[in-house]
Amino acid sequence: MPKSTFYNLPEKKKQRVIDAAIDEFATYNYYKANVTRIVDRANIAKGSFYQYFDDKKDLFKYIIELMSQEKLEYLGDVLKNKDNFSFFQLLEKLYISGINFARENPRLQAIGGKLYNNIDSPIFTEIIGTQKTKSNEFFQMLLKKGIEQREVDENINIKLVAHMLTTINISLGEFIYEDNQIDMDDMQIIREMLYVIENGIAKRRKEYVTT
Repeated sequence: MPKSTFYNLPEKKKQRVIDAAIDEFATYNYYKANVTRIVDRANIAKGSFYQYFDDKKDLFKYIIELMSQEKLEYLGDVLKNKDNFSFFQLLEKLYISGINFARENPRLQAIGGKLYNNIDSPIFTEIIGTQKTKSNEFFQMLLKKGIEQREVDENINIKLVAHMLTTINISLGEFIYEDNQIDMDDMQIIREMLYVIENGIAKRRKEYVTT
């Protein structure tokens, strides 16, 4: 995370650094991104950069954190009205909002895409590891609400299922970013995933009514 010297910068200069970093990480993946290009674009001295951040990884993790905060704010309206939706309606609305967020923020979407395109890299493991705890806590909250609404089986292990949903989320991201673009076709993929979550994969036998 940034040092106090970064937080103490004038707002315009701080935003210049953030914008330069977002441009760089949207254009190049983490390993090809270059601090020199970032400082040149931000119009700051390279020595100043290291007064603000320990290294490139420190900056990248900060940008990912900003992305997460911005997305959470974007989802705010849905979350404020969560009591108006059933458990599965809420999940669908959150995913739809997530797709819309990506479409409306192409630079941030590009950063996410490049991260998922390096799924076997140490930086992906480190970043996703940090996000997993937050995701697990979020899904635990939703599952408890679903149980209260009598839509989710009260006998489930909430921590286990939250962990499973987080893992599905990560796999979904990999699947969606495979073609390097976000579009409404991805919403169909999400609906198919939600169908499996709600109904399972067991084939149900048809019940025949005899007269």
